[in-house]
Amino acid sequence: MDAVVRQLVSQLDQAFDRKSWHGTNLRGSLRRVTPEQAAWRPSRDRHNIWELAVHAAYWKYAVWRRLAGEARGSFPLKGSNWFSRPAQPDESAWRADLALLGRMHRQLRDAVIRVPARALHRVPAGSTVTTFDLIAGVIAHDLYHAGQIQLLKKLMIETHD
Repeated sequence: MDAVVRQLVSQLDQAFDRKSWHGTNLRGSLRRVTPEQAAWRPSRDRHNIWELAVHAAYWKYAVWRRLAGEARGSFPLKGSNWFSRPAQPDESAWRADLALLGRMHRQLRDAVIRVPARALHRVPAGSTVTTFDLIAGVIAHDLYHAGQIQLLKKLMIETHD
């Protein structure tokens, strides 16, 4: 594996579920979140933790799809980008969506490992940015939403005190 691709895989893993210098990654931000916490909203028109987790899964899928040259429409849930989740906490549905996030990460990771170095600066079909930028973007996306989730958890605690 090329050194740049190896570094991208390392950063992808650190942003999702491996130890990193920057603090809590996406998987870590979701650890021990209950279905009740996942479904809590700071206000009516704001996303909750559950929606953020599925949104992250979708964008891992979207980047994988572009890297793999796959057609649209194979994400396991209907729709795109943001998905309504159960308003009432449901343990099995929450666990299923966390498992979906894990599967989408592994699928994406496997695709990144197979990216030839020469393809990093090409724009894949269906994209407007290079393969490198797609991968770097999904890494940043995980960290952005990990931070949002951490803030939502703190806000939830503060509003319940």
